[in-house]
Amino acid sequence: MYKNLLAAGAAVLLFHGVQAQTPVPLKVAVVHVAPVTEAGWVRQHENARLALQKALGPRVQTRSVENVAEGADAERVIRDLAQQGYGLIFTPSFGYMEPTLRVARDFPQVRFESITGYKQADNVAVANARYYEGRFLAGIAAGRMSQTGVAGYVAGFPIPEVLQGINAFALGMRSVRADAQVRVIWLQAWFDPAREREAALTLLNQDADVLAFHTASTAVMRLAQERGKLAIAYHSDMRHVAPDAQLLAVTHEWGDYYTDRARALIEGRWSSQALWAGVREGMVRVGEFGPRVPAAVRQEVLARQQDVAAGRLRPFAAGDKPVLDASGAVMIPARSALSDEQILNMKTLVQGVQGGLPR
Repeated sequence: MYKNLLAAGAAVLLFHGVQAQTPVPLKVAVVHVAPVTEAGWVRQHENARLALQKALGPRVQTRSVENVAEGADAERVIRDLAQQGYGLIFTPSFGYMEPTLRVARDFPQVRFESITGYKQADNVAVANARYYEGRFLAGIAAGRMSQTGVAGYVAGFPIPEVLQGINAFALGMRSVRADAQVRVIWLQAWFDPAREREAALTLLNQDADVLAFHTASTAVMRLAQERGKLAIAYHSDMRHVAPDAQLLAVTHEWGDYYTDRARALIEGRWSSQALWAGVREGMVRVGEFGPRVPAAVRQEVLARQQDVAAGRLRPFAAGDKPVLDASGAVMIPARSALSDEQILNMKTLVQGVQGGLPR
């Protein structure tokens, strides 16, 4: 007689009257929106997959599929993984949200983790990080280090997550240098190294001497290294490509989340949830300062990071004066702060950001 223990992640075999348990690994897949490179958004999520595999060992079988375009290609790949028996599928890109939901409706037994998505289902959880907290801290460092008071920002798409980062960076700069300006160029792409480099070069020619970016390659960091400027690494530490240019890195750590969610499914505890974590939880942090950053600036930024973790510093809070948007209208009234709902639905740029929104 066979006893079905698949729900518990194990198969029971009978051999010569002796009952033997053989674990059935949970198949876990991760879909990447760009190639797996040495650093960046995709690298951090590939690192998370590897951390999950290491932590759970024979209890899981993992794989990743890289360079999958958002839209129809994403749906095809996610559906194929579900058909192959993958029980947990991570889809870490905003443009994967709708394809994930469509596949999830057809595979109710599969669990999905929509990273940066916001729409849930019984078998679709969502998770995101408060990236803007790291951006604010990076802005403080940029404000202290810039000679011109102008930072350049290479941006992907004008979704709320990106607007949060630009605004927080500008507010961080202006918290230590009131006249600071952030000039933005929109690419309408997440990964296009040639255009990322071209945009960064344009910004340097517009007096920016510190660069930031919300794209997926190391192109901006490499250009800063070549031109003797400073740049903020994003997603990963990028000192290996910009040893002199890196001001600091805003890093995102997904390994614990991936591991916890896989373990929860194996143990029968998985449920759909919405997580938005940041510096306090260790999902976002700043560090990996470059050699050109004085000790006083490092200490200031790290102290402010502790303030964010403790809840004493909120990037989208106003002091005695209101925070204005780029048109001059009040964005955050004096002595108040934006709610999570307002932050998640951010649609405007703060005063001090030049370049506007793409039409």
